Amino acid sequence: MSSDPVRSDATRLAEMIRAREISPVEVVRAHLDRIEAINPKVNAIVAVASDAIEAAKAAEAAVLAGDELGPLHGVPFTAKDSIDTAGVMTQRGSPIFRGRVPEADATSVARLKAAGAILLAKTNLPEFSYWIESDNLLTGRSNNPWALDRTPGGSSGGESAAIAAGMSPLGLGTDLAISVRGPAAQTGIVSLKATHGRVPMTGIWPRAPRRFWHVGPMARSIRDLALAYSLLAGPDGLDGFATSTAPFDAGVGRSPDRPLRVGWLVEPGFGPIDPEVAATVRAAAEALRGIGCVVEPVRIPALERDFAVDVFNRIHVMEMKPVFAEATAGHGPDEIYTMARTMLGLPDTSMKDHVEAEQAAERLRDGFAAYFQKYDALVTPVLPVPAHEHGITELTVNGKTVDLTYLQGATVPLNITGLPGLSMRFGTSTEGLPINVQLVGSWLAESTILHLASLLEAASPVRDLHPNI
Repeated sequence: MSSDPVRSDATRLAEMIRAREISPVEVVRAHLDRIEAINPKVNAIVAVASDAIEAAKAAEAAVLAGDELGPLHGVPFTAKDSIDTAGVMTQRGSPIFRGRVPEADATSVARLKAAGAILLAKTNLPEFSYWIESDNLLTGRSNNPWALDRTPGGSSGGESAAIAAGMSPLGLGTDLAISVRGPAAQTGIVSLKATHGRVPMTGIWPRAPRRFWHVGPMARSIRDLALAYSLLAGPDGLDGFATSTAPFDAGVGRSPDRPLRVGWLVEPGFGPIDPEVAATVRAAAEALRGIGCVVEPVRIPALERDFAVDVFNRIHVMEMKPVFAEATAGHGPDEIYTMARTMLGLPDTSMKDHVEAEQAAERLRDGFAAYFQKYDALVTPVLPVPAHEHGITELTVNGKTVDLTYLQGATVPLNITGLPGLSMRFGTSTEGLPINVQLVGSWLAESTILHLASLLEAASPVRDLHPNI
């Protein structure tokens, strides 16, 4: 593992700080220097915490005094600009919220700080955290550090780009349909969307439809995901969906008492998939077979009956449209960008269509419940293609042209059902772009997919983990 502070993972940085091999001030300054050098090209960072150096000095004093240190003591982290941060601007990608400074931290931010982590900066996103490319009227468009003419995804695209480019070792993103797992795939980092409700959404906007929104860690290593998840999960007494007191653990390095049964699925059910992506999923499945899992190709009939992207679209428009209308009321067109205008212009979903979509969502849950009676995990694509060019509206995948929302084909089923999903790199396209796979577990089974991910990480054929930027 690298000892370079801008290439090290958060766990390694915490180890070096505890061992006094490097100081928190050196770590934070190294990342601030990296931001100054790289961010003009990438535009991932939209605000730097003015007290980051002072917080690092206090963390250094605690180390020198021999104080008890938290698991992330002195380690910087970043947060998507839809997540409230006390005293640091949270502008939600919109001129409507220009200069907004929250008084309190979101629960997720507060929990990382309680573990000793230092808020470094806020990261870019689409307007209202709502699209699959990170671009807005206030802070502009983020670029992919692997190829600046490609997107780092959305809506947590600034976060994924910052981590991939060495501007942050660890971050927080949010996920309505794709938004921590897709950007991770487009930039080759790792991310976790836990079971719905495992991590409170308190202090994050928007929340509608509440049962689909998640907040989760994004990082450079599976052990960082496991550590961050163990710190973030659990009720906070404020989020009514975050009520589970079931035990949670990191799962990394924990071998089950029997071989895990793993299915893998490329098509059908997710829309068309690029052959290179499909080959990467098969390679990950074979790697799990090679390390002792029982692995076989599967089909999930519920995904073939009810296309999840269509189900999601019919549900969320009815619930998101009033939120956008309220946020934009009284504001002119120069303050409202593409996605809010698009949402406000969509026809209302009829009650009949909404109810039918809700019933389809229940069928998807039932289908996955049946699947997990036999299997412990599922390996799928994250995205149908590697990172695409900026500003497109359609994809041509395996000879078929589809709407860009098909990018969510393999991710949105987990938001509809609340299942946990992990995105991790396991391949590289012929253009040199990262290709990730998605590991899906049953409800509350984060430890299972974290364990499998740690095995895949060790077996990964990928060696070029850092973009040359």
